[in-house]
Amino acid sequence: MSEKSPPPESLLPYEAWTEDAMREVAWRALEHAAEHGLPGEHHFFLSYRTDHPGVAIPGHLKAKYPQEITIVLQHQFEGLFVDRAAGRFGVTLRFGGVPAKLVVPFGALTMFHDPHIRFGLRFTPSGMEDGSVGLPAMPEAPAAPSAPAPPGEVVSLDAFRRRPNKDGG
Repeated sequence: MSEKSPPPESLLPYEAWTEDAMREVAWRALEHAAEHGLPGEHHFFLSYRTDHPGVAIPGHLKAKYPQEITIVLQHQFEGLFVDRAAGRFGVTLRFGGVPAKLVVPFGALTMFHDPHIRFGLRFTPSGMEDGSVGLPAMPEAPAAPSAPAPPGEVVSLDAFRRRPNKDGG
């Protein structure tokens, strides 16, 4: 085989196995937080598809975030649960002071990020095989935001993305 020829197609589903293993990390982190709370300065950014089958989100949030939302689990969240048998997690957060219960199938996750230790994972949503899913860019080594977002609120990841220089570099 020459160096220019493409590798042979795998007969083993390595990509699916890798995705499953990465989702397991998110499962365990959420289970730990549900059982013990978040230790130290750890907190989670979770992005998920709001148009994924099985997502339960209040109508006003669905209207504001018709495809994807990023939530933050930090200081103010309630009722975090992980239901492995059903393949989902849920939490109650406050949006504008109003509590909202969110239920999210793990297949809807597109990103799990713990900015405290600069650890993040990106996922391909499962169960949306029509190919309409566009994934956001994974934030790179976030800088501390100038003003922290209120806990339990939706935040824009733009504050955590590197900006290109004006000269294009």
